[in-house]
Amino acid sequence: MDRRKSIKTLLIGTVSAGVLAEACNNEQKKEVIADTNTSVTPGLNRFKEEAEYEKEVASKKFFNDHEMATITILGDIIIPKDDVSGSASDAKVPEFIAFIVNDMPEHQVPMRGGLRWLDIQCLNRFDKAFKDCSHEQQIEIVDDIAYPVVKDKTGKVISKRTIKPGYEQGVAFFSLIRNLTATGFYTSEIGTKDVGYIGNTPNQWNGVPADVLKQYGLAYTEKELKECVSYDKV
Repeated sequence: MDRRKSIKTLLIGTVSAGVLAEACNNEQKKEVIADTNTSVTPGLNRFKEEAEYEKEVASKKFFNDHEMATITILGDIIIPKDDVSGSASDAKVPEFIAFIVNDMPEHQVPMRGGLRWLDIQCLNRFDKAFKDCSHEQQIEIVDDIAYPVVKDKTGKVISKRTIKPGYEQGVAFFSLIRNLTATGFYTSEIGTKDVGYIGNTPNQWNGVPADVLKQYGLAYTEKELKECVSYDKV
């Protein structure tokens, strides 16, 4: 499961300019605080009620230790550590998933049911819970639920693997945890570095390069060159 072949693009929701303008011009200003609670994303400024809500959600515990251990193993199978970046657990994806199921309770039953389905399959096949199986055994059962559809490099479906009878829940569960793992990883600091995302960064512009101007038969005038600020190249 090569993460660079499975995910390279993140869809980021946008907010209309009108909504942003209305929020900025709101006469009843809301208090913005710096969040220092290490159980949630640190270093972000947010409205007081947002920080309080996030702390409340983060304080709840849905998964038990056994389930969290299983989620951690699955996450690192989906996105393992490599020469470019750390693994899903290095990016704190298990903590992200634990937060999400509290923030979005509709994921609780599918996640818990899927984790139990996985353990039952492993007990029937290997007489062990998933987390206690060898890595080879874990990969064996993951292979049965991870690839129901095969796509080419463009994303076009080229074949569909037949899902084994009784494995429908496992396939649905793995699809869910794979999506949550990818979301948590590629919105983390480790994940954004993994894909080379640098966001908005300041730069210094000396105008259109001379070779480009020459290509189109153009050139800056002496006046323009004198009036423009020129930065020394570092």
